[in-house]
Amino acid sequence: MDKKLYSEDKHLLSSIRMDDKNAYTFLFRKYYPILCAYGNKFIELEDAEEIVQDVMLWLWDNRTTHQIETSLSQYLFRSVYHRAMNRIASKQSQNRADTLFYEQMQEMLQDTDYYQIEELTKRIQEAIRKLPESYRESFVMHRFQHLSYKEIGAQLGISHKTVDYRIQQALKLLRIELKDYLPIIQIAVLLS
Repeated sequence: MDKKLYSEDKHLLSSIRMDDKNAYTFLFRKYYPILCAYGNKFIELEDAEEIVQDVMLWLWDNRTTHQIETSLSQYLFRSVYHRAMNRIASKQSQNRADTLFYEQMQEMLQDTDYYQIEELTKRIQEAIRKLPESYRESFVMHRFQHLSYKEIGAQLGISHKTVDYRIQQALKLLRIELKDYLPIIQIAVLLS
């Protein structure tokens, strides 16, 4: 490691510990772009930016207590890497739970007779109609029109994170509304 860079980072950390906001701003500007680019190797840029902001905020919030044993740059890169891996694992877990929910719902529908399916279909349609408009719109576009979060976001003029939030909220409301008709949902909720 470059001794000048290491010395500069050590000085910046020391200044930050003494509440020097200018040193923090300098450190943020120095590392933010490269950390975002690094995080983007593993996850989407928007998620990488959020993670880097969290890491940098943590650095400021814990400025008087953190002990960085390695170089600052190694610490920052390692923090971004671990948070990116956690984000990936979390999304994979959510995707598995959603897939399991829909597979189990399909199995249940195949085991029921025509009238039960008709009744259940009506209940699902009613539950979807009861959703708040913004949740319903995102949910229908994703589940029935098969649009991605980015495509929905582009059409509605919102971020894909907002689309994700709306769909997750819609699923929660549907699980509550349909709990008497879809007992299998309770299993999916426990697994998610």
